[in-house]
Amino acid sequence: MLQQKAIVVGAGIVGLATARALAIKGFKVTVIDKTQEAIGASIRNFGMLWPVGQPDGALYNRAKRSKEIWIECLQGMKQSFNPCGSVHLAYFDDEWAVIEEMYSKFSSNNRPVQLFTASQITERFSGVNSRKLIGGLYSDDEVIVDPRAAIKGLPAYLHTVYGIDFIWGTAITGVTKHKVSSFDKEFEADIICVCSGADFETLFPSIFKSLPITKSRLQMMRFKHEKPGYKIGTAVCGGLSLLHYKSFAVASSLPDLQTRIDNEMSEYVKHGIHVMVSQSAEGELTVGDTHEYGLDFDPFDNHYLNQLVLDYLKKMMHIDDWQITQSWNGIYPVMKNGDTDLFVTVEPGVYILNGIGGHGMTMSFGFAEETINTL
Repeated sequence: MLQQKAIVVGAGIVGLATARALAIKGFKVTVIDKTQEAIGASIRNFGMLWPVGQPDGALYNRAKRSKEIWIECLQGMKQSFNPCGSVHLAYFDDEWAVIEEMYSKFSSNNRPVQLFTASQITERFSGVNSRKLIGGLYSDDEVIVDPRAAIKGLPAYLHTVYGIDFIWGTAITGVTKHKVSSFDKEFEADIICVCSGADFETLFPSIFKSLPITKSRLQMMRFKHEKPGYKIGTAVCGGLSLLHYKSFAVASSLPDLQTRIDNEMSEYVKHGIHVMVSQSAEGELTVGDTHEYGLDFDPFDNHYLNQLVLDYLKKMMHIDDWQITQSWNGIYPVMKNGDTDLFVTVEPGVYILNGIGGHGMTMSFGFAEETINTL
């Protein structure tokens, strides 16, 4: 019996995860991407594997499974990662109320969380601003990878371990049952999975317009510390992140925090800003981010938005010895109806996997594995 073939369009994290899942199911997989290597949203992020942001149940389990697969791949690639966990800091009573409530809920569901006092935080983690600090919620679940190195290295690993082939620099302009086409070539397969992020708008414009989907543009920055070997010790988040992640939405105390933020920090709400900092195993510090929503965006970074992020960051961290090395923006699709992912059957054998939003690093491996197992 001949081995069935699968084509994956797009070599970002969703495409790579889908290719792996298909190969495990027994398909001979080819990934086709329009660029010479992945350059989109999959490399323009914190590199956070972030189970703490996912609500209990299926999504948290998906995040944990994705992390397992990531670590398996990273160890196979011999790439470093930082299993540093995370801490959400509280500088106001309403933030502390949310954190205390979520600690009770998380711990009752066997999540690896702890409540830390201000002194415990400053003793364990370098650079945290102790002024007015009440305490924080520490989670042991989170891992930081360098998305640029990880996404760049995954294709070679997937080829070696799973026999997945890659065709770079080839823009797919048409997809029909059992066939994809570029400007001068056609490729045939039994199954075709389109995982090209916001670019699927150009392949299936009518489907894109029919869906409750939009795009989000974020701005981020990268820093290095003047002192070689400097480590903050964990990924650090502020109170704004309690409003951003769905895992905290069940807190009955959250509306009080939301009201204060709406009244006191309207510019942060307007621009979808929550402030976090992660550190790779190599010591680079990634800071962000902002969220603008729409179908088209100004291509230029907005210094005002970066400054808002930095102003808030200074309340959390001592950054006088941090030197900015890069700033950038990224665009990814996001569901407007609150859905956490998108799976569309265009016709038998042609599928769209998309809509992970800003959780691609955290969720893609698990999402792809679950989805492909249903085919």
